[in-house]
Amino acid sequence: MSVQVVSAAAAAKVPEVELKDLSPSEAESQLRLSTAAVGAMAPPAGGGDPEAPAPAAERPPVPGPGSGPAAALSPAAGKVPQASAMKRSDPHHQHQRHRDGGEALVSSDGTVTEAPRTVKKQIQFADQKQEFNKRPTKIGRRSLSRSISQSSTDSYSSAASYTDSSDDETSPRDKQQKNSKGSSDFCVKNIKQAEFGRREIEIAEQEMPALMALRKRAQGEKPLAGAKIVGCTHITAQTAVLMETLGALGAQCRWAACNIYSTLNEVAAALAESGFPVFAWKGESEDDFWWCIDRCVNVEGWQPNMILDDGGDLTHWIYKKYPNMFKKIKGIVEESVTGVHRLYQLSKAGKLCVPAMNVNDSVTKQKFDNLYCCRESILDGLKRTTDMMFGGKQVVVCGYGEVGKGCCAALKAMGSIVYVTEIDPICALQACMDGFRLVKLNEVIRQVDIVITCTGNKNVVTREHLDRMKNSCIVCNMGHSNTEIDVASLRTPELTWERVRSQVDHVIWPDGKRIVLLAEGRLLNLSCSTVPTFVLSITATTQALALIELYNAPEGRYKQDVYLLPKKMDEYVASLHLPTFDAHLTELTDEQAKYLGLNKNGPFKPNYYRY
Repeated sequence: MSVQVVSAAAAAKVPEVELKDLSPSEAESQLRLSTAAVGAMAPPAGGGDPEAPAPAAERPPVPGPGSGPAAALSPAAGKVPQASAMKRSDPHHQHQRHRDGGEALVSSDGTVTEAPRTVKKQIQFADQKQEFNKRPTKIGRRSLSRSISQSSTDSYSSAASYTDSSDDETSPRDKQQKNSKGSSDFCVKNIKQAEFGRREIEIAEQEMPALMALRKRAQGEKPLAGAKIVGCTHITAQTAVLMETLGALGAQCRWAACNIYSTLNEVAAALAESGFPVFAWKGESEDDFWWCIDRCVNVEGWQPNMILDDGGDLTHWIYKKYPNMFKKIKGIVEESVTGVHRLYQLSKAGKLCVPAMNVNDSVTKQKFDNLYCCRESILDGLKRTTDMMFGGKQVVVCGYGEVGKGCCAALKAMGSIVYVTEIDPICALQACMDGFRLVKLNEVIRQVDIVITCTGNKNVVTREHLDRMKNSCIVCNMGHSNTEIDVASLRTPELTWERVRSQVDHVIWPDGKRIVLLAEGRLLNLSCSTVPTFVLSITATTQALALIELYNAPEGRYKQDVYLLPKKMDEYVASLHLPTFDAHLTELTDEQAKYLGLNKNGPFKPNYYRY
C-alpha cells in the first residue's frame, strides 16, 4: 500500500474533491460493495500467483482506533503513527505513489487512509490468477518448450524438445513403442511427437533447395537402389531431409546420433513414424550412445553396404565389433575432422579395407559449413546459454582453421577482443594478417572471459589451464570431438558441479572460483542452439552425391584408401544453390576456354587450387 501524506492546508482541498457529493453513509455502503466484490473474485488463500497482492483480509490494518471502511473515513479515526517521517516534499514517497498505483484519502483533520483504488488492482489480479492456474505444471510445461520453429526455445536451451510429461524420466530403452504402421524397429523419446517433428522437417525443406532438386531429378533413376546405408550423424530436421532424400533415391537407411545432446526428439519421432529405423534421443548416456549404434548395425537379415559417418564412431564400432561386416562395405563417407583423421590412420596402417570419401575437406564443406555456419552459430550458442554481451569481452580462439576463422570473424564484429592460438605457421600468419594477436594459451588464460576450442585435437585446454582461469570464465568447444577440453579432470571430489540450465554447468573450486562449462565440452552449436539450414543443405547435398559416387563407381575406380570429392561434384553442389540468390553465371567463350585450357562446363580449378 502506498500512502501520500499532505499538510492540513492541502487536505482541506483534496478530500473535498473526492467526497463532497457523498455522505458518510453512502461512502461506507459503496466501499462495502467493493470489498464484497473483491472477496467473491479473489482465489482461495495459498493458491494462484505468488506475486499477486495479498487479499484484503490478510493486509495489515491501517493503524488507528477504528477498523473497516467506516472507521477509515470517520473524522474520529486515529492518525497514522510516525507521520512526520513522511513529508509532503519527500520525492521517494511521491515516486512510490505513482509506481504502486495507490491513492490516499485525507480527511479534514489530516488522517490518511487507503482509497478503494487499490481494490481495483486486486480485481485485476484475480483474473490473472485464474488464467495462471490453467497453465501447465513444471513438468507439463516442458511439453510445450519448443514451438513449430526449430529456433523457438524454452528458457533452458534451443535444443530442448517436446516432452511428454508422463514418461519424461523413463529411458526410451525401457518403453515399448510402435508407429502407426505397427513397426517397433526404432527407439526414440516419444513417438507421439511425430507431428511436431514433421512440421520442422517441412520448414527445413524450404531452406534446402539443392537437396530437394536432387531428390526431384534423381528419384526416377533410383541411383541408390539396393544401397543399405547405416548412418551416424546429428539427428536434426536437416538430417531428416537428407535421409528422406536418400530413401527417395532407393536406399534403405538405419540411423543413430553422433552426439548425445544434439538430437531433436520430435524429428527422430517423425522419422520413426515414416518408417526409418532411428535409434536416438536427446540426453543419451555413454552406454545409450553405443547401444543405439549397435542396434543400427546388428540386425538379423540386414547387411549394410554403405556408411555415412560424422566423427568416426560408427566406422570404429563396425571395424572393431563386426570385422566381417566391415569387409563387405562398399564405401564410407565421413564429414568431420576427427573421423577423417581416424580413416587416414587406418589407411596408413593398412587396415582400411574399403574406399572412403573425405567430405570434410571438400570445398563445399570447408568453405561453407565450417566457415559460414560457425560464423553465425557461435554467437547463437553463446547467447542462448549465457545471455552475455560480447562487446569488450576478451576471447581466445584455439585454432584458426575454417571453424576458427568463422568464430573469430563473428566475435570481432561484435566488438570482442580476440586472441588466437595456432600450431600451423600458415594459419598463424593468416590470423595475424586478419588483425588478430597470436598468443600461447598460457599467456592469456588468466585474463580472458571466453575460451573456445576449434582444433579437433585432444587436451587443448588442460586442468592446469582450467585452474588458472579467472572467475566466471566461459569454456566451450566448437570442434567435433569432445576431447579438446579435459573435462574428465574436472570430475574430482574437491570440485563441485552445479547445473545452471540445460547444457550449462558451473564448476566450482574450493576457494569459490567458478567457470561456466557449456555442453560438457561437446560441440556447442548443435548441442546448445541450431545451425543455419541453408549451409547444411550444401553439406547434405555433398554427402548424398558422395554416397551415389561410391555406390555406383565401377570396380577399380576407388581403391582401399581415402579420397577427396571430385572437383566437378563440388562445383555441381554449388551450382544447385545459386538459383536461390537469382545468381547468373558467366559462361566462357570457346576462345577463352581454349586460352585457359579448360572445358567450358568445368571443372574450372585444378585439385591443388586453394579457394
